[in-house]
Amino acid sequence: MKKKNFVTLILSTVGGLIFALGMCMCLLPEWNAFSQGIIAGAVGAVILLIMAIVRVKMSGKRIIVKLSGKTVGTIALSVAGALILGVGMCMVMVWDLMIPGIAVGIAGIIALLCLIPLCRGIKD
Repeated sequence: MKKKNFVTLILSTVGGLIFALGMCMCLLPEWNAFSQGIIAGAVGAVILLIMAIVRVKMSGKRIIVKLSGKTVGTIALSVAGALILGVGMCMVMVWDLMIPGIAVGIAGIIALLCLIPLCRGIKD
C-alpha cells in the first residue's frame, strides 16, 4: 500500500466516523446532544477536508483545478444529491414520515448514482 493511500485511509476513517457520530447526535432526540453533535460534525468535516488536501498534496497535483461547466455541474449534482438524501433521512428519523422519507432518500441516491457516469463516462 502506498503511503498516500494509507494516510487517506486513516484520515477518511477517523473523519467519517466523527462526522457520522455528530450527525447521529444531532438527529436522535433521545441523546439530547444537538449542540455537541454540531461541533462533532464540524470537526469530522474539517478532518475530511484536511484529508482531501493532504491527498492532493501527496499526489503532487495542484489543489485548484480549472473551473469548467462540467466541474460546476458535477459539484452542483453532488451537493443536491447529498442534500436530498439527507432530507429523506430527516423525514424518516426525525419527522416520522416513513414512506415519503424513503422515496425522497431514494431520489437522492439516484442523483448520487448519476455522478458515476458523469465522472467516469460510459464505455463499451
